[in-house]
Amino acid sequence: MKKTPIYFMPGLAAGPEIFENLEFNVDKYELHYLKWIKPLAAEESIANYAMRLCEEIKSENPVLVGVSFGGIMVQEMSKFLKTKKVIIISSVKQNSELPKKFQLAKFTKVYKFFPTKVVSNFEDYARYFLGKSLKKRAKIYKKYLSVRSKTYLNWSIAQVVNWQQDKALDNLIHIHGTKDHVFPIKNISDCIEIKGGSHVMILTKAKKISKLIDNVLTF
Repeated sequence: MKKTPIYFMPGLAAGPEIFENLEFNVDKYELHYLKWIKPLAAEESIANYAMRLCEEIKSENPVLVGVSFGGIMVQEMSKFLKTKKVIIISSVKQNSELPKKFQLAKFTKVYKFFPTKVVSNFEDYARYFLGKSLKKRAKIYKKYLSVRSKTYLNWSIAQVVNWQQDKALDNLIHIHGTKDHVFPIKNISDCIEIKGGSHVMILTKAKKISKLIDNVLTF
């Protein structure tokens, strides 16, 4: 039986470690883990960045799985690839699903000044972009936020805030937690809900997410 290739894209500033709790049948799936690359410049478009990331995809008809900003990125990548399925977790599929504070950040351009704090003060980052509820988990989560380059962080936050997608893509599966404080469920439509799932449920609800992905790809 030919294995289904799955490529995993982590969330903003995160590395592949965030997927370490997922469990898949390796006889059935071929698992690949993508990493963030350095933007060519502060002005690099998300489309150009996605196109460069696509060079890492060596399989035909892959499944792309992305978490949070990684979910936005796999949607952008899918515009350059023929994919079997695109699965986003704790993410958004159109800009109308972004919360008001992100829209406010876009309007005021506050995000342009924020990332300089991010590198030196993780607590500020956690409070503003991840929600107050994660403050307790900040130490645990810090382990997973391995990409600390100021250029990358500036670029990433600007891309999330200014994302232009106004209509959900076809062939997309959206898995979302009911307790997500970054992208509140009230703004999200047409998704598979995970009760009690927070924005970091890829770590805390990994077993359930693994099963859901397997079900989606089996039927």
